Amino acid sequence: MAASPAAVVAEPRLQSPLLFPSRQRSLASPHDRRVSSLRIAKPHSHSMVPPRPCSAGTLDPQPAEGGPSSSNLVSSAGAGKEGGKDRRRAVRIAWEKLVRWSRSWRSKAQSDVLERTKKVVVVLGGGSFGTAMAAHIASKKAEMEVSMLLRDADVCRAINDTHYYKLPENIIATTDSKLALQGADFCLHAVPVQFSSHFLEGISEHVDPNLPFISLSKGLELNTLRTMSQIIPQALRNPRQPFVVLSGPSFALELMRKLPTAMVVASKDKKLASATQQLLASPQLRISSSSDVTGVEIAGALKNVLAIAAGIVEGMNLGNNCMAALVAQGCSEIRWLATKMGAKPTTLTGLSGSGDIMLTCFVNLSRNRTLGVRLGSGESLDHILSSMNQVAEGVSTAGAVIALAQKYNVKMPVLTAVARIIDNELTPKKAVLELMRLPQVEEV
Repeated sequence: MAASPAAVVAEPRLQSPLLFPSRQRSLASPHDRRVSSLRIAKPHSHSMVPPRPCSAGTLDPQPAEGGPSSSNLVSSAGAGKEGGKDRRRAVRIAWEKLVRWSRSWRSKAQSDVLERTKKVVVVLGGGSFGTAMAAHIASKKAEMEVSMLLRDADVCRAINDTHYYKLPENIIATTDSKLALQGADFCLHAVPVQFSSHFLEGISEHVDPNLPFISLSKGLELNTLRTMSQIIPQALRNPRQPFVVLSGPSFALELMRKLPTAMVVASKDKKLASATQQLLASPQLRISSSSDVTGVEIAGALKNVLAIAAGIVEGMNLGNNCMAALVAQGCSEIRWLATKMGAKPTTLTGLSGSGDIMLTCFVNLSRNRTLGVRLGSGESLDHILSSMNQVAEGVSTAGAVIALAQKYNVKMPVLTAVARIIDNELTPKKAVLELMRLPQVEEV
């Protein structure tokens, strides 16, 4: 990024005559140049030592007492070259050790999870992320059938007949829940949170009680404040339904283009987390594992609300400083609530926390950020929602977040302001003014 004119003027090094001696000489008067040349050309008559450059960059007949000699400068340069070689060698050795460790780990961690998964992996919901994950899994093994359970028969026909968006040919779309779920080894759930309970209740009779559910949905149920790890077993009437949550920085468009990223799977069942890790991992997708289901789910839900706030700042043209300050405050608020609910602080600085927050708050592909930009630009929420063809989970999650904050007695100024704006009880401009007038407190 180029420095601003003010920064250039204020930078003292740019005014130094030692950095630009030729320019300084050219700016001197003819008399000054003549005197300078005479002073340089006439060393003391009793000295036989020729003029030489000193460390300050001017000419002097003798180096200062104890100053660097030519031999010292040469030896220092040699030492610098040797030091550079040593540093490069140390970096190369460190990298080679890392690569050897990685190869050793991969050879030990090889599993037959993907080999054993020859039946059906079910993806529920036809949204962009669910479709991207279906394509990702299907491309890993051509012999594996990936069934997409959708509501729209026309979309099913389009997928099955033309495989639009270059979907792998082993993806089969259907509206028949019994057919889709029959013999499934894994079930990826990508239905929006607010519709999940009703949807799952409708298919529960066809769900095997041992079928692992991998949740791709992020958010909180508005009226009950439930997360997906609570919704899925309750809706299926099976408290022991195997559950994994997947989260991290992952725009569907980039997954479809096979661009590299990393995500995390979290489950209280360590073996299930490991199996899911092996099912999903690929050369383009790194999968970490965690046991902190609460931390991964809460971070994934609250980042959508924070993304709306970031979009509002962008829409109001409040600048980069304001954006950074707001996101930092929002991250603190998410940490305060999540840790009160039992999350690990390390989860919130990982892929499902900081990783997903940075992506959602700063990149234009984010639906929640885009909604915030339009709110900040003056559009009404009703008009924005009516023009969107995908769900922005942060809208419905905002109210639930505030209810959770009250339940756990946590102050969340930024996320509360978003909820008030969504409820049309506060304008973005008024919200900014009120937030800036909050008491000056110690950072925690």
